[in-house]
Amino acid sequence: MAFRDVNARRHIGLQQLSSLALAGKTLLGPMKSCKFIVDESTNQSTLICSAFRLIESLDLTSAAGQLLNETIQAQNKEFKTGMSTLLFLAGAWSSAVLECLQQNVPVSAIVSVMSEGLNSCCERVQCLQRSIHDVINELCSSKACQIGCGSRLKPQISCCSQKEISAPEKVPINSHSRQEGNKYPVVPLVGFGSVVSLVKPTGDKSTSLISGCNKRKLTHSRYFSTLGKSHFSSQQGTFEERLSGSSAYPSQCSGLGHLAMALSHGNQTSMKLLESIVEYQRERAECSGSPQFNVAEIVTCCLLGLPESYSCVSVGFVTLVSPEHAGVIKHFEDKPLRVLLMDGDLSEQYRHLGFNRPSKVRTILESPSLQEGRVGDSWLSTVLDILINFQVNLVLVKGNVCENLMERCVANCILVIGSVTRDVLRAFGEATGAQPVTYLTQLNAACVGSGAQVELWKACDERAVDLGELVPVRVKAEGIALLTAVLSTTVASKVQLIEDQFWTLVYRLHHALNDKKVFLGGGAVELLCLSHIQMLAEQLSQPASRDTVKEFPSPWLAATGMEYRSVVLQALAGGWKQYLSAIMCNAAEAASELEACTAVDNHLKKAADCGSPSAYILQEFRRGALLIGGSGPSADCGESLKVYDNVTAKTEAWRRALDLVLLVLQTDAEIITGPKRNQLLNSYMSSEFMFL
Repeated sequence: MAFRDVNARRHIGLQQLSSLALAGKTLLGPMKSCKFIVDESTNQSTLICSAFRLIESLDLTSAAGQLLNETIQAQNKEFKTGMSTLLFLAGAWSSAVLECLQQNVPVSAIVSVMSEGLNSCCERVQCLQRSIHDVINELCSSKACQIGCGSRLKPQISCCSQKEISAPEKVPINSHSRQEGNKYPVVPLVGFGSVVSLVKPTGDKSTSLISGCNKRKLTHSRYFSTLGKSHFSSQQGTFEERLSGSSAYPSQCSGLGHLAMALSHGNQTSMKLLESIVEYQRERAECSGSPQFNVAEIVTCCLLGLPESYSCVSVGFVTLVSPEHAGVIKHFEDKPLRVLLMDGDLSEQYRHLGFNRPSKVRTILESPSLQEGRVGDSWLSTVLDILINFQVNLVLVKGNVCENLMERCVANCILVIGSVTRDVLRAFGEATGAQPVTYLTQLNAACVGSGAQVELWKACDERAVDLGELVPVRVKAEGIALLTAVLSTTVASKVQLIEDQFWTLVYRLHHALNDKKVFLGGGAVELLCLSHIQMLAEQLSQPASRDTVKEFPSPWLAATGMEYRSVVLQALAGGWKQYLSAIMCNAAEAASELEACTAVDNHLKKAADCGSPSAYILQEFRRGALLIGGSGPSADCGESLKVYDNVTAKTEAWRRALDLVLLVLQTDAEIITGPKRNQLLNSYMSSEFMFL
């Protein structure tokens, strides 16, 4: 059988990668097309806009699918961004490798040339990196920034006037709108009140940012253009208690807010929330010397039943509890609580990681002969006695909580909240002096903290928000370094979507600050990669020269693999071209893939004629005339905003995509040719990579 027929029939892994990647094509770029994932067992649907959620929801039974899933999970765990790029390039390069195999290119040549080609791209695009300092200075001095900052009124922190601001009419609570069978029914709710901005009062340096004194109303500010009526009460109208994410620009040219905007890629809702978080942490850093942006001090809480325009940021920990806790919370409102932190499950069977139960030992409580209703009664009584003796009012548990213990704690006015993240435990430990314990038997007086407060999450008219089976509450403490992004929506299927979008933007800013540099966005980096690879392919199609040997130092590539290098590099470039074309189509920059490819070719020709592709791309980026425009026109002047990308997250997505493709390629080759021949190939390849 001909080699071409064997490849077409047996390289199943590459074909599967290519097919799976097609499902995520519309998730690429700043203008994504969301997808509905339907659970056949429950018939419930979820809206997704992430390659990670897509692959997570698919039933991947093949080996290639499992490898793809693990690769995307690794990217998500480390960066929280770049998964769609990884998925698309894995599919595009899988198709490119299949085309190379159809042309009888050896597997060894494909692996070597593609690996060296991508390494060369990563080195070439370093010229498109910009330091964070330079980007922030440019963004703060841009026309859009000057108009946005200069034309906005800064709110004053005062407390005398409480005039209402013109806003959309509030929606009354309708307890009859619940749907049967829905655990989280969609209930129209009263909107959150307006929130003052994170800006120090002009000309009043002595006024504390955390005080609730002298809050004056604004009647002509875009801060409240999309929010409900505002009522600043003595209970929850202070600056610290509610933070707004509704401003169109960062409140000051502090820099990080503008950088977050440039990294948002058009995600306005998440950007506005992050903007408020950045400004609050910046103000706090000036007082305490803490980092200006700390991801560990951010948590999220999703509220189903409130319009998305009411999403906001709150100081402290906002979470959802069962209605049985409402009476306990009302009893403790405005009272300082003694808090206990549990670093594990609060159950009788819980044992810490690494615990080895003694062999051939059985306690009497675990005996099946005991009556079911009596099992654990002794443990429940002991735990409750410990909490009462140490006068504990609030217990925050990292893991799960025993239901029977929860009921007894409610009956004794002890509030227990489970599934609390480690960062929340750390924040309350620092604010209250509490020390986490693994088991209640370790508890002593020094482990119990004090000064925590709890309250029901209230709407602007002081009525608690009714979510049906769940009640939103807020736990706080004086000086706590914790912010909760409250993400609201009236559509149940969008809960996961808006949370993923928020965290993606948070980690983009986080990684940009860690890298201390960013890439030019809008397709600039990928266009330079495409130009660079095509230039190398053209050079390699000509007789070998010294420059060619320098670009690919492997002696084997300079000799026996000469005839394959141009073909493989063209295949690698084809992946970049498909990537750019897909982004242009998704962003409506091109009506069809043919039109997108034509636009890409025009840019490549102009870059080649310019003599310096990087200089041409930089010039077009500054003009806003690249393949993909800015993140959107400015709300004030219509000027296109500059877009930037993460450096490490993007390049790691490239490498992971190619590594996955080459791994599947070599696995397919082993299945086709047999293990002995593949062992010779691996040993040969190892000797060749020693020269790289």
